[in-house]
Amino acid sequence: MRPSAADTEQPPPGQTLAVIAQSLYLINLLLLPGLAFVLLALLYWRRVDTAPPLARCHLRQTWYGSLWAGTLIIGVNLLILLLGGYQAAGTWAILIAYFTVIHASLVMLGILGLARALAGQCWRFPLIGPRLEV
Repeated sequence: MRPSAADTEQPPPGQTLAVIAQSLYLINLLLLPGLAFVLLALLYWRRVDTAPPLARCHLRQTWYGSLWAGTLIIGVNLLILLLGGYQAAGTWAILIAYFTVIHASLVMLGILGLARALAGQCWRFPLIGPRLEV
């Protein structure tokens, strides 16, 4: 029995690193915030300059996406504090709006990025992602 073309295809250079970067981004948003961010930061600082183009693309996108996610959550907390603190009546409305719109959008974009990494394709976060290197 001859192997099919799919069995003999090699993944693009950097695909594993791209998948790891996208996975750490999602883990940071959903499971282990902080810890996954530190791991992603270490991976970014150590590998972004030497990584293959596919991995570099995903490393840059997830790093900047994580920085935006952190900035947005800090901004929401500041907004809550400015509007009366966590005991104010509007706190729940702000938190529900944040998690329904912003956080869910960041997670959805991370899932799309992971799908692109698994497919061996580059990915750019709309609006918040840095430009792709050509």
